[in-house]
Formats: sequence, C-alpha cells, structure tokens
Amino acid sequence: MPQLNTASNFDVPEAFYQRLIHAHRDLSTNESNAMNAALVVLLSKHIGDLDVISQALDEARQSVLAEA
Repeated sequence: MPQLNTASNFDVPEAFYQRLIHAHRDLSTNESNAMNAALVVLLSKHIGDLDVISQALDEARQSVLAEA
C-alpha cells in the first residue's frame, strides 16, 4: 500500500504558504471553507489513490482534534 508523504517537496515552502494565504484574501469564512473543500477535491483527483487520500484525511482530522 502506498504511504502518505508528509515531508515538504517544495524548494521554497514559504512560497506555498504565501500563495495559499493570498488565495484566501478577501474571502468570507464560508467562501474560504468552500475554497478549501474545492482544493481538497482537486488535489485528491490529482493524487488518485484512495489509500493515500484516506491516510491524509485521517491525519488531518487527528491534527484538528488534537488542537481542540
């Protein structure tokens, strides 16, 4: 089974975070949430491996629950 890679593959990780923040600029909370959902669907289609996507969903959920 393929494993989720959680290491950064970006040459300049900060550039990704800046781009993500810029994409959310001037959006309402609802619009921002909808954009995040659309981004997850687009990237999931690109990945195309349900096992890897399931691992990512599980890990993301646990990270949110750990913050609560």
